[in-house]
Amino acid sequence: MIGFASLGSGSAGNALLVESGATCLMVDCGFGQRETLRRLARLRRDPADLSGILVTHEHGDHVGGVFPLARRYRLPVWLSHGTLAACASAAAGVDVRIIDSHFTFVVGSLEIQPFPVPHDAREPVQYVFSDGVRRLGLLTDAGDVTRHMRDVLSGVDGLILECNHDAALLAASNYPPSLRRRIAGRLGHLENGAAAGLLREIDCSRLQHVVAAHLSERNNHPSLAIRALATVLGHAAERVSVACQEAGFDWRQLA
Repeated sequence: MIGFASLGSGSAGNALLVESGATCLMVDCGFGQRETLRRLARLRRDPADLSGILVTHEHGDHVGGVFPLARRYRLPVWLSHGTLAACASAAAGVDVRIIDSHFTFVVGSLEIQPFPVPHDAREPVQYVFSDGVRRLGLLTDAGDVTRHMRDVLSGVDGLILECNHDAALLAASNYPPSLRRRIAGRLGHLENGAAAGLLREIDCSRLQHVVAAHLSERNNHPSLAIRALATVLGHAAERVSVACQEAGFDWRQLA
């Protein structure tokens, strides 16, 4: 069985927990230590429960709290070589373990398959987690969907999927043109329609949970993200939920 919960999701900070048996991994940590402890407590966990931290990429809303937390609680951190190169000074004194984005590795009860994604970072990755029976996919912070990403995510039992913005809302926003181009570009963030397009192209027959994540507070709305994904899933629409910035989402299980 795989359990997963979010401490928060959005441009102000991201952190996810994935656990199986006695193994509990945090993915990213974009919050300060005090805030991280508060959010962990809300999910009925504390740093002593953590087996380590996985990092997707070096942007502050994902990595800002990783190394202080890892250093204080002596937690190993897994990340790509490029990500480490981008934040090497912050990682001083931390047990850092380099991953290859094309090879799986094991931490306790979880097998982890990293995969590369197009995003404006040094060597960004996302992950699929497996306990040998069920698979949980994580895809946020990607500007486009590649064939390899579709192949890796096809047939997952749970999916946390970026729905960063609504294309029309972003186009009409007061963001500077350069920022709008960055967000909507191939190295930016997935919009609702692109996320729905991914669901159309993968095997969704096993999906128990789909969580829309990393929503822009200015250029999206939960109802728009849910509608986009639910339109594709049809009868499984009741399984679509949203990870929010303040509360993330409580524990879900893949049984």
